[in-house]
Amino acid sequence: MDALPKKILIVDDDIGFCNLLRRMLQLEGYDVFTAFDMRSATDLLKKNDIDTVLLDVMLPDGNGTIFTGNIKHQFPAVRVIILTGLADIAGCVQAIKNGANDYIIKGDDFAKIILAIKEAVDFDATAIAGVTIENLKKITHGPTGFNVIIGSSTPILKAKELAEKIAGTNASVLLCGETGTGKELFAKAIHNSSERRSNPFVAVNCSALAKDLLESELFGHEAGAFTGAHKEKKGMIEEADGGTLFLDEIGEMNVDLQAKLLRVLETQEFLKVGGTVIHKINIRIISATNKDLQIEIAEGRFREDLFYRLNVFTITLPSLKERGSDVVLLAGYFIKIFAQKLGKNIQGMTEQFKMHLTGYQWKGNIRELKNIIERAVILAPASILSEDLLPPQILSPVHLNSDKNSSPYDLSVFERLHIQKVLTSTRWNKSEAARLLNISVSTLYRKIEDYMLSHEENN
Repeated sequence: MDALPKKILIVDDDIGFCNLLRRMLQLEGYDVFTAFDMRSATDLLKKNDIDTVLLDVMLPDGNGTIFTGNIKHQFPAVRVIILTGLADIAGCVQAIKNGANDYIIKGDDFAKIILAIKEAVDFDATAIAGVTIENLKKITHGPTGFNVIIGSSTPILKAKELAEKIAGTNASVLLCGETGTGKELFAKAIHNSSERRSNPFVAVNCSALAKDLLESELFGHEAGAFTGAHKEKKGMIEEADGGTLFLDEIGEMNVDLQAKLLRVLETQEFLKVGGTVIHKINIRIISATNKDLQIEIAEGRFREDLFYRLNVFTITLPSLKERGSDVVLLAGYFIKIFAQKLGKNIQGMTEQFKMHLTGYQWKGNIRELKNIIERAVILAPASILSEDLLPPQILSPVHLNSDKNSSPYDLSVFERLHIQKVLTSTRWNKSEAARLLNISVSTLYRKIEDYMLSHEENN
């Protein structure tokens, strides 16, 4: 029996572009769905076993960069490819930090777009789902979730020790740390080590939806509550009854909505949007943020009373660069996972490979490391991973001179990769590349020299 065609969802409010790309992908044998906003995209993801999402950055009801994180939270096996214009490189980079697998420039010719999509869709998507689907199942069905948190460094052991102590209580927990440090994995471990383990664990990304949409997703709504609300809908709070509600990026929640969440914490009661009936629930709330909520409180963006309700216990997760030898330990773990998925016999890493991993700053933390190892295993021609399989930003000396206190939005390393990609797409036609990058040819030459770019990197 022939395999069923892969399912692709295109999310783009440019209807002409969307329909043209849909027709081309259908000719390639894919089953293609289209959506022009995030709400309809979410509905399609819930109803269909989508393999890959092609996601525009700017959408009528929100930002695709943020929506990426929500997709990866709710549908971890789905691959996300960002469709971007040159004007939004920063958003594209942030989307990759949020879990996107690749990005495609809309100005590229359609043959390149189809090739990039084919490479992404035809790869086994379950291999990159969070910590992999198999291990998430182990967490769910095992006696404790903490055995899946890999690491022997002092910072991660301290975080695990505190989390294990409080897992058996019903106390609210606030997880702090940089993006990609494993906050949701910790939240699941706490849930699966508690008496609530047999009940739902429901994750919500508070930064992925506008205020009104987030309110409806959290609290649910009654029929007729607003235009388009044709029937009653259960919210995430109700879905999590008896279990745990994980509120990721809690610092992005609107202040008005924070007041309603505070009432849930204080009374274990809530009202649906447009409703008058009070609903009782029994949930534990674990929240996470990469922001300093004390600063947010001082500047009027976060309620102090809610902070103290959420902050019964605070666990700060260390960044990957603070975890020393854990980098190599985690790399070995991901090598085993991806080698098994790809049917490859990968036995280990060279010392040079390890040296480059430990010397890198890892601004994307564990998520970035996972993507780097996936790439290396895919490209590996032999049983040992060597440094030539690492991408340019790992091998480049640029990161070694970076300021550890620099902004997490510093794009110097990603600019290098983007320029390399545009040069490759133009076959190193520097005039055309400069035009696409919207910079002068002399500026392009200077950046090629500064970043030590070479044609050979692509051969």
